[in-house]
Amino acid sequence: MSITCFIEYRLDPFKLDLFARYAQNWGEIIPACGGELLGYFLPHEGCNDRAFGLISFNSLADYESYRARLKQDSAAQQNFAFAQQQQFILQEQRTFLTVVPATFNQAVQVPG
Repeated sequence: MSITCFIEYRLDPFKLDLFARYAQNWGEIIPACGGELLGYFLPHEGCNDRAFGLISFNSLADYESYRARLKQDSAAQQNFAFAQQQQFILQEQRTFLTVVPATFNQAVQVPG
């Protein structure tokens, strides 16, 4: 059974472009370190200071191995430093989820 790490960010709403750059950097780093990146999501309408990242792993052990690789990866270290220097992330929380299989990735069914 896979798990998904759901990361919720509270951001400085005046620095969303910096967060977008940070997220785009993870687009290469996360898969290279062993995570299945489902995506990063920026605010579009409504609340302007929340963003989300979703990364899946086969197990919690795989997540721990990924975290160890991430700490050693120079591109990851640079991206963490970028976030600290620019201070666009005000808060970050992680929750680990499992999917209800019958509900996952259901296609639109248009009547008619």
